[in-house]
Amino acid sequence: MKNINQSKEANVTKVFDDVFNKYDLMNDIMSFGAHRVWKNKLIDWMNPGKNEHVIDIASGTGDIAKAFLRRTNFTGIVKCVEPNKNMLGIGKKKLEKFENVKWFCSSAEKLPFKDETFDIYVVSFGIRNFSNINVALKESKRVLKTGGRFLCLEFSKVNNEVLSTIYERYSKLIPYLGKYIVGKSEPYDYLIKSINDFYSQDELLNLIKSTGFENTEYRDLSGGIAAIHSGWKI
Repeated sequence: MKNINQSKEANVTKVFDDVFNKYDLMNDIMSFGAHRVWKNKLIDWMNPGKNEHVIDIASGTGDIAKAFLRRTNFTGIVKCVEPNKNMLGIGKKKLEKFENVKWFCSSAEKLPFKDETFDIYVVSFGIRNFSNINVALKESKRVLKTGGRFLCLEFSKVNNEVLSTIYERYSKLIPYLGKYIVGKSEPYDYLIKSINDFYSQDELLNLIKSTGFENTEYRDLSGGIAAIHSGWKI
């Protein structure tokens, strides 16, 4: 299992090394801007209060951190955790004016924080890339305060037959878009495969429950193309 996890970690690292400089552009093009709507839905459901402390896992270029700060009127505190140094560099530069944002290069499976540190743990389009989801979920629970909340935004399973057919056909075009815009199709072959291989909404919900989170639930977005999962440490 260790070798499999290490292999996935190396593969994911290479994927993001290949796409980091056009990551935001490709997200906008591939999703027709829908990823920004989904992220706003995530922040809406999070409904953070002033001065809350959030850990943003797989922060990428900082979209969630920035949206969180805006929602808390810039009183919130964010610890951004991003395992890819190139992605972290872009995110750090984008948010460099915010003193209440700190960046850490770390995996989700071994977080450099004490127990019961955060009010909110959020991961957006990152859990699918974790080397070991079970270990990462245990870490999420460890670093959350009692009464803290786990939130995850991720691609999921489309629940409408017509939409599913359209989505499947469109997905096959994405590697060609990647080849044209980024110069490589392989990272987007990985993207589509990782989405297809990932858990369904109910499977992920059960995994979150099995970690010990309570009051777990999810909300579909755009017919299940993506979904937000929520759970509480009680």
